[in-house]
Amino acid sequence: MSNPIRRPGHDAEEWVDHAPGDETGAGDWIASYLMGLGFAGALTVASFWAATAHPIWGPALPVALVVLAIAQMGVHLVFFLHVTTGPDNTNNVLALAFGILVVALVVLGSIWIMAHLNGNMMPMDQMIQMQP
Repeated sequence: MSNPIRRPGHDAEEWVDHAPGDETGAGDWIASYLMGLGFAGALTVASFWAATAHPIWGPALPVALVVLAIAQMGVHLVFFLHVTTGPDNTNNVLALAFGILVVALVVLGSIWIMAHLNGNMMPMDQMIQMQP
């Protein structure tokens, strides 16, 4: 639950709710950074604990680590990069979506190319035998 803050130009009784990372006062952004640091540290410790203590069923461990990694990315985006869903952050959200699209295309395209190369290349032992 976020604390309401008073926006410049608003009356004292008029409070506006805000997202984490959308603070205006010095004490607000320090508290936001410390909260983000706490969440990021807790997610890092949880990832190491899940990988080493084996509290999760073995085949589900990669899925759990991916979920924790995505949560970690969300914490960094909100608390440190200040990417929120406010109207003044539309360009940031669109740039983030475009970056995710480009990374997805590069990764999926590389996997697709490597899979086709693997299926269409001659096995290595036959290539060695063909050399003069």
